[in-house]
Amino acid sequence: MNDDTCHRGALEAILMVVSEPVTAVQLASVLDASPADIESMLASMATEYSHDEPPRGFQLRKVGGGWRFYSDPRYADVVSKFVTSGHSAKLSVQALETLAVIAYRQPVTRAQIAAIRGVDVDSVVRTLQTRGLVRPSGTAPDSSAVLYETTELFLEKMGMNSLEELAPLAPYLPDDEEFDDVVKEMA
Repeated sequence: MNDDTCHRGALEAILMVVSEPVTAVQLASVLDASPADIESMLASMATEYSHDEPPRGFQLRKVGGGWRFYSDPRYADVVSKFVTSGHSAKLSVQALETLAVIAYRQPVTRAQIAAIRGVDVDSVVRTLQTRGLVRPSGTAPDSSAVLYETTELFLEKMGMNSLEELAPLAPYLPDDEEFDDVVKEMA
């Protein structure tokens, strides 16, 4: 058995047990290989898995800065039914709104989030922290309030490698003319 075959089998075995994406550097250190070789092998494996016939129930994807096996989106309904049978793992509308504010404005304080949303957000931020989607990232210099940011798990769940992949907000914002009446009232 050659090194590539051994490395491939070892990569598959490791990727089957990881709970979060793992980098090529981490894998290379365990396998005594170069990160570039491991990255190339992972990319090749991901392509191979996506082109197999009949289709596999999983994919190898690079998300959140690392590699991990994921269930194929074609089977999302049945996987979701299996995973959530008996309980709901979905976020509430309030949690999604708060998560969006944090994602687009980070780092941001609870007071800033509350000002944007117009409601108290303490319990929602705690829920997002408990689920590992946001974390404290320091304190605001002027108020010493805790600043919050999104986590790698957030990127993973969103299927992104970085925050630069967030959709732009400009297309969803109202035109300037729509703000004219608000500006007049404030004057």
